Amino acid sequence: MQLEPAVERLAALLAVPTVSRADPDDTDWGAFDRFRAVLAARFPRVFSALDVELVAGHTLLARWAGADPAAAPVVLMAHQDVVDPGDTSAWPHPAFGGRTVGEGAERALWGRGAIDDKGSLAGILEAVDGALAEGRRPSRDVWLVFGHDEETAGSGAAAAAGELERRGVRPAFVLDEGGAIVEGFLPGVDAPLAAVGLSEKGIVTIRLSVEEAGGHASTPPRVSAIGRLARAIARMDARPFPARLTATTRAMFRAAGSRAKGALGWVYRHPGVCAPLLLAALRRSGPEGDAMTRTTRVATMIEGGHARNAIPERASAIVNLRVIPGSSVEAAIEHLRSAIDDPRVRIETLQAAEPAPVSPTSGFGWDVIRATLAEVRPDAVLTPYTQNGATDSRHFTRIADAVYRFTPFDLTDAERAALHAVGERIRVDAYLRGVEFYRALVARL
Repeated sequence: MQLEPAVERLAALLAVPTVSRADPDDTDWGAFDRFRAVLAARFPRVFSALDVELVAGHTLLARWAGADPAAAPVVLMAHQDVVDPGDTSAWPHPAFGGRTVGEGAERALWGRGAIDDKGSLAGILEAVDGALAEGRRPSRDVWLVFGHDEETAGSGAAAAAGELERRGVRPAFVLDEGGAIVEGFLPGVDAPLAAVGLSEKGIVTIRLSVEEAGGHASTPPRVSAIGRLARAIARMDARPFPARLTATTRAMFRAAGSRAKGALGWVYRHPGVCAPLLLAALRRSGPEGDAMTRTTRVATMIEGGHARNAIPERASAIVNLRVIPGSSVEAAIEHLRSAIDDPRVRIETLQAAEPAPVSPTSGFGWDVIRATLAEVRPDAVLTPYTQNGATDSRHFTRIADAVYRFTPFDLTDAERAALHAVGERIRVDAYLRGVEFYRALVARL
């Protein structure tokens, strides 16, 4: 089957394993060099017409000059890197194959990065390339920022934001990856929700560590280092952070309530008096909904011991916290310390970033997104929400008051569940509709 040109170009990008790793020395930077070469070969018009440079060694920063240099610019973002695919033998189709599988509406493009986030990167370039082919020029400067380590440190995007700040660039708005177009997330809503992130949670990486005396396993202590660490994690899990509805989550329910009828519609439209009901509904909806109501915490890595018959002298775990807007990094760490309640467990902060400021639901950026959706997806309800995950856009809040997070693809529950997991893919129809969103958005700039 011959692929549509836009699909073929995305497939070529998925074939390059641009995996970023926590230790930059473990990253294959040659793959990023190859990726940029593929981009330049697949989008030659873009790379010849725009001023393209590298920041922090690998992040792409490109300026598309607008007709009015005095007009506030716009920043469109995506990232080049992907997470490790894990056990590639568990993938039904190659993780870096860029293979199209299936027929009709179920035809999908498989590969790590299909959604997170090479789909958006390619979609933005398709839109810019199409405008250049038609001889169109934006009314204002448009900056493209494609980070190289969003999945780890975000240092590339931070450097790009710093460079724009140094040049005095103050964007009218920033658009990065984020919420998608989803159906069935809230019962009783008879329309797809186009979830646009107004903010995102803060992120904290904690190391829990325990040191105890070693010795022969035949004479163990009452509580070993691993046992004490396990108890700390169990206590942490047994004491979740309190749940509440943020102002953004209330706005989400009110927007969804415009397309819900009967008693449910009334509840959605009155989140103040119905907060207990809505909190219970989000908790029952699953991990994604529950995470919208609170700061979250989860142990993601654990290690300890050096021999099968030796008492471990040290055990440690990495804990990932996502801090809800309205709270703080300090409050999250204090809650964790109180829950563990053991001075023998050392709590070390490895990384910390506060929740992002909340962007407005008015003004030029919001109006552009609203008008673009009305054109290409009139059936979808523009719905503000808080992004659970971190994005590169958090580094741009210091130079822009309006920072939005939206991935304009129709994504099913299964497709969202495959992010950072086995089997990431995007349906071809959904990708091509997303490209149309970017094209319509660029036409308004």
